[in-house]
This record gives sequence, C-alpha cells and structure tokens, in this order.
Amino acid sequence: MCAKATASKKNEASVEDKLEALYALQRIDSQIDKINFIKGELPMEVQDMEDEMAGYVTRKGNLEAELAEVEEGISDRHRIKEETKLLIQKLEKQQNSVKNNREFESISKEIELAKLEIELCEKKLKDFTEKKNSFTIRMDEVEKLIAAKQEDLAIKQEELKVIETETDTELDNLIKQSEAAKALVDERLLSGYNRIRKTYRNGLAIVTIDRDSCGGCYAKIPPQRQLEIKQRKKVLVCENCGRIFVYSKERELEDLNKPVEEAPKVTRSRSKRVRQD
Repeated sequence: MCAKATASKKNEASVEDKLEALYALQRIDSQIDKINFIKGELPMEVQDMEDEMAGYVTRKGNLEAELAEVEEGISDRHRIKEETKLLIQKLEKQQNSVKNNREFESISKEIELAKLEIELCEKKLKDFTEKKNSFTIRMDEVEKLIAAKQEDLAIKQEELKVIETETDTELDNLIKQSEAAKALVDERLLSGYNRIRKTYRNGLAIVTIDRDSCGGCYAKIPPQRQLEIKQRKKVLVCENCGRIFVYSKERELEDLNKPVEEAPKVTRSRSKRVRQD
C-alpha cells in the first residue's frame, strides 16, 4: 500500500517538484561526497591491508599444516628405526640358536633387510629435517611480516576509527535524507541523475545557472534557454556537459531580493546650428 502511494505521489508530482527534489538530493549527496572525501582512500587502504593480512595468516596456516606433517613423518621414522633395531637384536639372538645353514641364511637375509630399512629411515629423516628447517625459516619470515603488518594495520584502523567517530552519525543522517529524497523522484530521472553523477569526479549532476553559464561546465547559456529553465516546465540539460538544469526556489528568492539596477541616464546634447550671416 505504501509503495503504491509513493508511486502515485511520484506520478502526480509536477516537473517543478521533481526538479526541486533532485536539487535537494544533489545537495545531500554532495555533502556525503564531502565526508567520503575527508575519509579519502583510507577505508580502501585498510581493507587492502586486512586482505593482505588474511593472506599472510592463510600462508602461515598452510606452513603450520606442512610442518606438522613433516614432524609426524620424523616421529614415524624414529619409531620405525627403533622398532627395526629391536627386530635386528631379536633376529641375531635367533641366529645364534639355529640348527642348520638354511635357517641361518634366512635370518641373515631378514637382518640385512632390516638394516636397509634403518638406512632408509635415516635417509628419510635427513630429508624431513631439511624440510623442517626450510618450513621453520619460512614460518619465521611470515610471522615477521604479520607482526609488521599488524602494527601498520593497527595505526590505519585507529585513524579510520577516529574519522568514522567524527563523521558516521552525520553520514547516517545524510544517507537517510538521501533515501527520502530519492523517494520523491521517478525512476527515469533518478537513473539519469545517477548516471550523470558517475560521469563526473565532483559528482555534480544537478546545476544552476551561474553568471549566465552552466554551473557545471561554465558554458554560456542563451537568454531564451535561461528563460525556459526558469519556467521549470520541463527537464532541460546542458548541451555541452549533459547535466540537468534547475532553477531552485532558493535561487528565485535570491533573484527577487536583488536590488534593481537603475538604467543609466542618457544625456542628449542638442546640436546648435550656427547661422552664417
């Protein structure tokens, strides 16, 4: 019901009312732009730093997982090595009590295989130790990067917090006012307004006449065109920059209150006829 009433209100509004609403919207959005300019690129900078920090933390997590896997491999190889040593001791005792050469040779082969297993464990332990050292060095580097980045990020976050504390309440109020003003403008005009705002860095889509010129690009406006703008019967745009012209009620009052300049007095000199005798 509320949406239908708003749509009906938009349709019933005159061109003058729509232009006035657009002008109010432009002033509100310009104030929002000013606050965002004060913040500058700090929010984006903080976001980039936070993303970079998240990348370092992810890298550290991956290194920790790989390091844990290597340490588990080292632990397994130590266990296998010790178990194999005990097996060799057991086989050597059995070898001393064999009754024939066949059993002796069989146990000898098992002992030989066990010793090869120990050699393999030692080789694996050496590889794992090298990997562990490499991961440890990389982990230290990442931790140093995280510590440095955390310090820089904390400073930037504090700067942003101070700015947001000073501007957030005002910005929230302006955003609410902007949404309320948008509700009075039909979709076609609002779409054009937003498109023009994105075209120009200063965000000006609605301009007034300033010294017979466009308030956006300063192109001269012919007197007839100025008269049409002041009549507020249709939406007119600058032929040079495409911005929408508005002759606000405030400007109208200013013009009405301006002192009327007196027309300069023209003195006419009478030509004297010189009679010749």
